[in-house]
Amino acid sequence: MGTSKIAGTMVSLRATALSFFLVLGFIAACGDSSTPDPVKQCDSAGDMLCEGACVSIQSDPEHCGACDNSCGTHEDCEGGVCVAFCEIDGEQVAAGTMNAANACEQCTPATSSSTWTARADGTQCASGQVCSAGVCSAKCFIDRWFYDAGAPNLANVCEVCVPEASTTAWTPRADGAQCGSGQVCSAGTCSPKCFIDGGLHAAGAPNPANACEVCVPETSTTAWTPRADGTQCDSGQVCSAGMCSPKCFIDGVLHAAGAPNPANACEVCAPETSTTAWTAAASIPLLVGGEDLAAQGWTTVSQAPSALTYGADYVSLATSTNVGGRTSGQLLIVRANAVDPTKPFTLRVTMQVESVNAHNSLDSGAAIMGSFTPSVGNSTDRAQMIYLDSAKLGWADDTQSAAFAVTDGAYHVYELAVDAAKVATVSVDGVAKLTRNNFTTTGTIAIGDQTNDPNVDGTTRIKSVERLCH
Repeated sequence: MGTSKIAGTMVSLRATALSFFLVLGFIAACGDSSTPDPVKQCDSAGDMLCEGACVSIQSDPEHCGACDNSCGTHEDCEGGVCVAFCEIDGEQVAAGTMNAANACEQCTPATSSSTWTARADGTQCASGQVCSAGVCSAKCFIDRWFYDAGAPNLANVCEVCVPEASTTAWTPRADGAQCGSGQVCSAGTCSPKCFIDGGLHAAGAPNPANACEVCVPETSTTAWTPRADGTQCDSGQVCSAGMCSPKCFIDGVLHAAGAPNPANACEVCAPETSTTAWTAAASIPLLVGGEDLAAQGWTTVSQAPSALTYGADYVSLATSTNVGGRTSGQLLIVRANAVDPTKPFTLRVTMQVESVNAHNSLDSGAAIMGSFTPSVGNSTDRAQMIYLDSAKLGWADDTQSAAFAVTDGAYHVYELAVDAAKVATVSVDGVAKLTRNNFTTTGTIAIGDQTNDPNVDGTTRIKSVERLCH
């Protein structure tokens, strides 16, 4: 009972004291209105008095940026702003943070605050890689579609997916890549071109190293194509088997320079004049010195001792007589059908008489026969034969002769011209020396040592034989 009284007394005292202080406060308030109560201030920068306490509105999740502005669940206050976070596997992860184990996952609290969220397809996740269904892959993401590395652009086969070059745009294929029949890639576009030796060439472009080769993509995009035979490729030249050559292309046929017209021997291929038409020839070559006689249509009539040899630009004929021999060597070169017996003709022989014995009537060790009947010529052939002695020439029937230094060591041009009236004229180096009427020919000619008479021999060098064109 004593304790209760004490407690009751103490409560009474507290109530009396509180009433006293309230009265004093009222009296004081009414007594001097010019002195306000002191306001509590917060000392730290960024702090604010909220609910009677100083708090950091920069970091307090209950008063973030302002008093009573509470952040939500899985949000922190950072810099006065509520920032969402994820809590994954017991660890707090800031929003936007990528999963260290998978660059295609990140913390996206708006989607999930407790698990990783897959990043959008096509997001760059590593060099040359993008996210695909939450996995970092070497692919391209173009126009919202995925393409594996190497996949072509269906709208342009000269573009492909090359992730290491770009994951967001098509990459041009290398110039020259085959992209269609007769086409290659050129600056990312499929074009009818050729790609040869590392260079692109437009259709129809010539090979810089050979004008007879061109780019023909429909034939080959990787090699030069030969141009058609006969195509003009340079001045005086046409294409022949893919090479530029001095030839003629007439009536669809290639002809070598100097080749005669098969229908008219007095027309020849002269590319320097025309590569598409025959050119009138001054003469028809019957013999070219230094070249095989048989290949040129010549035959021989011979008897030992005799020798036929070749020099660089001539053929040499030599005969001799053995000591005490009753006959001598004989060597004639013979060309059948050299002239037309029914028409006028002119033969031109360029030769050098090195040595010769004096002729006998109707025989000569160095002779030009404008008509020949095997094996030494008939009486008419021999009568109108031109003999060459050391210091003169004449008809072999001795009807006419003319002085001339035959064996002077030089080449001379001997011409036998027969006109329509069958008048024959013999000229040496352009100077007329002999004439005769009624010259006839078999069409076959012969040159050299015509006889096997002993000690009627000769040595000659023949450089050329021609039939002049009229």
